[in-house]
Amino acid sequence: MPTDLPTSRSHTPETTRTAPRRTHDDAPDTAALFTRLALLDDGPERDVLRDELVAAWLPMAHRIAGRFRDRGESVEDLRQVAALGLVKAVDRYDPSRGAFESYAVPTITGEVKRHFRDRMWALRVPRRVQELRNRVRVARRELTQNPGSAEPTVAELAAHTGLTEDEVSAGMEALESFSTLSLDAELSTGEDGYSLADTLGDADGSYDVVVDREAAKEGLRRLPERERAILYMRFFEDMTQSRIADKLGISQMHVSRLISRSCARVRAEALGRNAE
Repeated sequence: MPTDLPTSRSHTPETTRTAPRRTHDDAPDTAALFTRLALLDDGPERDVLRDELVAAWLPMAHRIAGRFRDRGESVEDLRQVAALGLVKAVDRYDPSRGAFESYAVPTITGEVKRHFRDRMWALRVPRRVQELRNRVRVARRELTQNPGSAEPTVAELAAHTGLTEDEVSAGMEALESFSTLSLDAELSTGEDGYSLADTLGDADGSYDVVVDREAAKEGLRRLPERERAILYMRFFEDMTQSRIADKLGISQMHVSRLISRSCARVRAEALGRNAE
């Protein structure tokens, strides 16, 4: 028997070993190109090589963009944002710091997330609340992924995410803030349909009257009893100055002077307190 034949599996010929496989097909081997790019000065040659690298890694950028589909933005727009992140990654990458993919993935992902944070929210929401919204949204999806699953409660979401119930509530409110309704949005499909604007009230002028009365109360309390009685009869019982004069046994001219003087005093006190 020939003695040079393998006697165990550990001696399997090199040609029969299986080469390691990548986890996906959008990670080309461009290490040599990046090394060459780092050595080139700005100019046409560097621009061509840069474009070649961007084109090679573009499928990966599109894959990352696909993770954010169905969130209110078109896939095409997401791909453009991801491509912008890829260009930034190519320009800033240092070959001596490790594999390009480990640098590019968080760079591109961050660019897409920043797009949602800065461009897609109809209302300006603090970043902390946006993060709560994302955690609550993911938790709701995970807890309802089985058919027939009930909508999770705030307590269940808090237990699943490790957040407090107040934080979960803030995240749930933020879920409703991602988009807004137009004031012209139709709220009913019937013949008597109405828009959101129809539900908004008009400014009520009576509020100004309430404010004025509250401001005048203290000044009215400081008036002598007869002056308070005259103002009450004139402005609350709608009596004429002549009738008031007859009732009090004084002249109409005197009533007029008392009304003017009393109103001026109350007004001055009200304005003085407001100024303070």
